[in-house]
Amino acid sequence: MRQVLRDQFDALLEGVISALPMGVAKLLEEVPVVVDDLPSPAVLRDLGMREEEAIELCGLHTGAAFTERTVERPDLPSEIQLYREGIVDQAGGWGGDDADERVREEIRITLLHEIGHQFGLDEDDLQRLGYD
Repeated sequence: MRQVLRDQFDALLEGVISALPMGVAKLLEEVPVVVDDLPSPAVLRDLGMREEEAIELCGLHTGAAFTERTVERPDLPSEIQLYREGIVDQAGGWGGDDADERVREEIRITLLHEIGHQFGLDEDDLQRLGYD
């Protein structure tokens, strides 16, 4: 992805984060959001995906959900990963007058999907809520 498109994506992401309700946005102080163009080969291997499938992945939550944490179980810190190319592809690309809006909406859906995992929601829960 060209740097100008990365910058455009990142500006849209900042707008999405700033529009989140305060309680949800505060969560992101504890759970960092890491943005890459595509998932690494190691991530793809861990997920059982081939490199040519990388564009299909929009985001990933790692670590323990709030609902799984206990004082007796020290877990790795949680992290939300967003993948620019997967999100842009899911949104239909950068073409057209409404590209920013489509990409912004896909960023919002993906971010809320991964935040949902942090709160212990599974894929079925997220699909029922419209964040699939």
